[in-house]
Amino acid sequence: MLSNFLIHRFIKDYDNVTDTTVRGNYGRLSGITGIIVNTILCIIKMGLGVLSGAISIVADAIHNLADAGSSIVTLLGFKLAARPADAEHPYGHGRLEYVAGLCIAVAIIIIGIELLKNSILKIISPSELSASWQMIAILLSSIGLQMWLGRFNKNIGITINSAAIRAAATDSLSDCVATSVVVISLLLHFLFGINIDGWAGLLVAAFILHSGISAAKDTLQPLLGQPPDPELIEAIESIVKNQHGIIGIHDLIINDYGPGRIIASLHAEVPSHMSLVVAHEMADNLEQSIKNQCHILVSVHMDPVETDDPFTRKMKEIAERIVSDTADGLSIHDFRISSTKNKIKLVFDVSVPPDCPMSDDDIKAWIRAKIHNEDNKYVAIVNTDRFFF
Repeated sequence: MLSNFLIHRFIKDYDNVTDTTVRGNYGRLSGITGIIVNTILCIIKMGLGVLSGAISIVADAIHNLADAGSSIVTLLGFKLAARPADAEHPYGHGRLEYVAGLCIAVAIIIIGIELLKNSILKIISPSELSASWQMIAILLSSIGLQMWLGRFNKNIGITINSAAIRAAATDSLSDCVATSVVVISLLLHFLFGINIDGWAGLLVAAFILHSGISAAKDTLQPLLGQPPDPELIEAIESIVKNQHGIIGIHDLIINDYGPGRIIASLHAEVPSHMSLVVAHEMADNLEQSIKNQCHILVSVHMDPVETDDPFTRKMKEIAERIVSDTADGLSIHDFRISSTKNKIKLVFDVSVPPDCPMSDDDIKAWIRAKIHNEDNKYVAIVNTDRFFF
């Protein structure tokens, strides 16, 4: 298979996709392949468009030209993203890959708008067309080449988890639909003398705009700060909970600085009687295990939890019941008791789902009131965590 041949031939150590050098080589291969294929398609289609006078073919050719330019942006994006961390960018330049994907999307949208206007003018003032079986056969062959390029980029995008290359793959596959519309338009004119070239160009422009907007959404999300991958969260939680001596996990924070540059922190609960030396060694082991299995850097903070005192367990059960009755999805952690002569302070944090309709102040006030109603000696000291996992 050509795709595997190219990968095996030009990418050393191609299985090590977490390595930034290997990822950069994948990106370069995708970019160079896209430039070559789209340039060839652009030249062929532009020639056919000039010979036939079809705006739809010209639009399709310009789309391939934009794709070639986008591949250059992808190539530059991976080159810049592979630069090491420096004083101004201590977490590296990985997000430049997302910026490259966004540039691709913007270019596609601009091209789509321009072709939309030209197609409308063609509908208003149609011109004569010239079509042949040879032209149709060449366009059908170009669809096969575009499908191969789309699958090639899709596989690379999935392999290295690249939003920029997945955007290029989406665009290549949408090209197949757009070119199919052009072929149908030429067939109708060739067989029946029906001229729908302007309408076909309009549809091609619509496909271009749709692919551009979809690609923009895919690349904007990680730049703006999308929720972390649920599979990554599950994998981290599984590693922590399977560590002997860990009672629970909370306050998981994941920051994405670009593919292969994810940094996280979490709080792991351990029995309060555990020695500091043992807890510290356990934290080191967890950090290394998560790094080896999930390929991210993580900082583990140990929280001591009282497990032997019956009164503390009773108070915690009361707090858990009240919190669970307050709103769906609420949970508590970091529970501890601080007693004075006349009051018993219940100190804890409440994890709040992002979609919870209650405000943090309302949640705190409700919980404090309910705990006070249990016994006026109880005083709740509540903190809320809304955007942790």
